[in-house]
Amino acid sequence: MILNRKEIVSRHNPVLTKPEPLAPLSIGNGRFGFSVDATGLQTFYDDYETPLGTQSNWGWHYTGGRGVYSENEIAYQMYETYGRKVGYPMKPEDKAEAYHWLRQNPHRLQLGRIAFRLLREDGSEARLSELERLRQELDLWTGIVRSEFVFDGRPVAVVTSCHGVQDAVGVRVSSPLIAENRLQLFVRFPAPDMTNTAWAKSVFPDWGNDDRHRTEADAESATSVVLRRTMDDDGYRVRLEWTAGALERTGAHEFTLRGAKGADRLECTVGFAPGDPARTSAEEAESSSAERWSSFWESGGAVDLSGSADERAHELERRVVLSQYLTAIHSAGTMPPQETGLMYNSWFGKMHLEMHWWHAAHFPLWGRASLLKDSMDWYNSILPLAKELAASQGYEGARWPKMVGFDGVQSPSPVAPGLIWQQPHPMTLAELIHRIEPNRKTLERYADLVFQSADFMVSYAHWNEERKSFDLGPPLIPAQECHSLHESMNPPYEVEYWKYGLEIALRWAERLQVRSNPAWAKVAGAMAPLPQRNGVYLAHERCPDTFTLKNRDHPSMVGALGLLPGTLVDKDVMRNTLRKVQSDWQWESAWGWDFPMCAMTAARLGDAETAVDFLLMEATKNTYLPNGHNYQRPGLTAYLPGNGGLLIAVAMMACGWDGAETGDCPGFPRNGRWSVRWEGLHPLI
Repeated sequence: MILNRKEIVSRHNPVLTKPEPLAPLSIGNGRFGFSVDATGLQTFYDDYETPLGTQSNWGWHYTGGRGVYSENEIAYQMYETYGRKVGYPMKPEDKAEAYHWLRQNPHRLQLGRIAFRLLREDGSEARLSELERLRQELDLWTGIVRSEFVFDGRPVAVVTSCHGVQDAVGVRVSSPLIAENRLQLFVRFPAPDMTNTAWAKSVFPDWGNDDRHRTEADAESATSVVLRRTMDDDGYRVRLEWTAGALERTGAHEFTLRGAKGADRLECTVGFAPGDPARTSAEEAESSSAERWSSFWESGGAVDLSGSADERAHELERRVVLSQYLTAIHSAGTMPPQETGLMYNSWFGKMHLEMHWWHAAHFPLWGRASLLKDSMDWYNSILPLAKELAASQGYEGARWPKMVGFDGVQSPSPVAPGLIWQQPHPMTLAELIHRIEPNRKTLERYADLVFQSADFMVSYAHWNEERKSFDLGPPLIPAQECHSLHESMNPPYEVEYWKYGLEIALRWAERLQVRSNPAWAKVAGAMAPLPQRNGVYLAHERCPDTFTLKNRDHPSMVGALGLLPGTLVDKDVMRNTLRKVQSDWQWESAWGWDFPMCAMTAARLGDAETAVDFLLMEATKNTYLPNGHNYQRPGLTAYLPGNGGLLIAVAMMACGWDGAETGDCPGFPRNGRWSVRWEGLHPLI
């Protein structure tokens, strides 16, 4: 290694000197996440706009039990599809109860709240505003949060950690308030159900409805207890261990730990698991966390912008470092993440598979392909369901759903069933892994999902005899979701991606020395031309008002060159399109990943100045909070696709892409104001 990685990372440790209700710090290990307020736990839950979450890859729940409704019990709207009707579950119609149950189930569980009870001398509980001399720092190199504050004249020091292997939180507290029994630690469990809106904190977690779940104490000793949590057909266990003090039940679903008499220290761990959590201590949690995170930072890629004269360089480097940390916690699990990761539930905690590329394509580019492989195996596990979905619509191969829980069952939705741009994602992600690990084992691991994905793609494309090319849709909804299912035809990004995905399948067949489906080459070689008008690309073939009435949401047409090599793209037309997008788009309606998407397009067009301008554009949804999360709007204050997109763009701009005509750092300006030192990165496709 050439770069001083610890120095690069540590200069961006978040240091908070006041409460940040939008930006709680988080710790985790890729399968489990825990976010904290200014006290180092989840004490002032109601004061934080971003919910303080405790979530895992494995913690899910079905209201009323599994199988209350099935996809056969909802209404399907029939859409004309070149001489036949294909059904999509877009509207509830007279099956509203089944529709909404399937949309909301399974949902990810809030596993529990770990908090302090801070008491005034009269026994009443403190308010957040009463904390003084706050200082909280997340040590990125170790993944440990240290919090200090003064309450009622007494100092409090807290060390919070997450075990690197176990799903356990370690807590060490020092304060005279412990001996006065005015600082206690409690664990409280919410009811499991989700209803109505997808991210409203008033709806989830539900701290009432005690009769909707059970919490029973097992295996009690003087310094430990295992709590058995049950809700309908689902459940998990929680192990509390402490070094001294006493635990008592203080509510139907609440347990409070008080320090030993006269002691000014309190130390405990809270571990979560589907079965019995392993035993561990706070000291072991801290040691394991430090080992995991130092290993993470010392491996893979790194970028140093400290020598740059451009005043934006420090902020870009901060975003890069924090995005690596956050995606390693929230996007590196055993299945694709939800858009808010393990922070809190958005869209009922479900995954949006069209976002998986944005969440995780950066891992192999940053030399960390191993953090992508676990979630790729999840696609293999749901491959039978994807094949059933394709067959139910009269197609071959496997059609990947858009919005799903861990079970892989398509969710009904006003938009999700009509999207197609998630289809080549598993193929492209597999290809990125193969570029880092180019061996037969990799090819065999993902061959089925690559080939079955391609079989659906050629089955879905429709031959246009008049034009002698293959069309996409209708029905389809492009990545720019403000277009109707029954009108959208040949959106540029999807057409280019169809071609590129099929070319991946052809390469994999050649590498494995197996016979390819002849239709793969036929369709890839004759995709419809990318629709354009007046020298710019359109949202789709039937949208002449792209830049007047539809200049909102994602400007996804630019993704045909940027995210992708753009072999169907006329670069002059795309250059005009990008300029038009830059000047005419309603940027307050865009999303966090749109900014790096446009930066990648600018980079491939040789306009490095514009690439940086897009990455650091001042726009609400391009805001990166003090904790590093990409803010979008009230209720969606953490948006991991923005973080992942930033990392993809920076890796590409520093390391290049296939066919880049310039050498080192082709996506950064050569104006003498940018010094970009990097190591361990890999080029984009």
